[in-house]
Amino acid sequence: MPAHDFVSPDSIRAQFSAAMSLMYKQEVPLYGTLLALVSEINQQVMAQQPEVAQALRWTGEVERLDQERHGAIRVGTAEELATIARLFAVMGMEPVGYYDLSSAGVPVHSTAFRAVHEQALHISPFRVFTSLLRLELIDNPPLRALAQDILAKRQIFTPRVLELIAQRERDGGLNAADAETFVQEALHTFRWHQQATVTAEQYQQLHDQHRLIADVVAFKGPHINHLTPRTLDIDAIQVGMPAKGIPPKAVVEGPPTRRHPILLRQTSFKALQEKVAFSDAQGSHTARFGEIEQRGAALTPKGRALYDRLLDATRAALNGVPAETNAEHYKTLLAQHFAEFPDDLTLMREQGLAYFRYFATEKGLAERGRQDRPSTLQGLIDAGHVHFEALVYEDFLPVSAAGIFQSNLGDDAQADYGSNANRDAFEAALGLKVQDELALYAQSERRSLQACAQALGVTLA
Repeated sequence: MPAHDFVSPDSIRAQFSAAMSLMYKQEVPLYGTLLALVSEINQQVMAQQPEVAQALRWTGEVERLDQERHGAIRVGTAEELATIARLFAVMGMEPVGYYDLSSAGVPVHSTAFRAVHEQALHISPFRVFTSLLRLELIDNPPLRALAQDILAKRQIFTPRVLELIAQRERDGGLNAADAETFVQEALHTFRWHQQATVTAEQYQQLHDQHRLIADVVAFKGPHINHLTPRTLDIDAIQVGMPAKGIPPKAVVEGPPTRRHPILLRQTSFKALQEKVAFSDAQGSHTARFGEIEQRGAALTPKGRALYDRLLDATRAALNGVPAETNAEHYKTLLAQHFAEFPDDLTLMREQGLAYFRYFATEKGLAERGRQDRPSTLQGLIDAGHVHFEALVYEDFLPVSAAGIFQSNLGDDAQADYGSNANRDAFEAALGLKVQDELALYAQSERRSLQACAQALGVTLA
């Protein structure tokens, strides 16, 4: 088939994201309520803070804001992880970053599947945080064997989606009809299954080891456990959720409130208790929840080191885990420690703390070719020929992810697995190397500088 008959991976990703959102809205009605709240808050922010709206227009994010979603799934075996990577590849999604959550008491390690080029992200920023269960961390050998046996018997992909994945790998793409079939078939992997694959007793054994282990092992597939819209003001969301009948978690994860947000802030509503049918009895299971995120500037290695140091200092001062009982104290400590991190884009750029995108201004384009124009990037910025905005963070934070997991699995979910980072084992299971998110941000920044220089007819080092 000629390549021009293929649907672009970006288009397939956008179709899948929309289909997934519709499916999840039907499965979890409270998610629809959450989307309405996020839309309401975003419109308020755009109307009341014109500088935020203007920044989003510069970067093109205003067009992608309403369709922005990230999902999260947990798979049980290396084979499942490798196949899910092939499935996401059909949609132009690549594994970015390695996250070890074992040190936070969650027996998984993870990556984020997403598009890696800013133009592809502009078409569809859909991303899926994908975790692999670490059976080797189960300290009960018979239970570990039981979990392995259960997982070995399941098939989480439909025969047709496996055919289409292989077809795309062989031919280089899918036509419109096959792409539509692929989206519908791929959705089956992410659906909620009320029918468990274990007895009530087996479920309890898995649950007692860790709730997340039961969630991964006891069901037919890795049901999507949340879909996360992007808000422009997560504090307003946190305050507004109870009035909509949505109980929020106690603490917003990530950095404190700032005029210029950095990295990622997340909150969620408590996980739903849902009826399930075990193979020998009726019961219930808690797993799926609603999450909301606010995305800020992508930080450089220097900026990230500062962020990590300030977050560690905050948590050390708290002398415990952020929870409902100490939420206000934690918020105060966070603001105190993060006063050291400049809340000004110019300072962040001058100090090399964040990545930026650069744009040629109308003034710069009008004066293209003038002999006396500045020859340095700073000179062009000072002359108003170049404008810059922070590059949005597209990835995740392991401490925040663990905090979201734990708050929705229950306070008794904490376990002590030590620090068991094993990127080599994860990549061996994945069948791929995960990409370095910092290198991707640096590439995006460099491309924007090159495009800027070309538009202005100058050479920028």
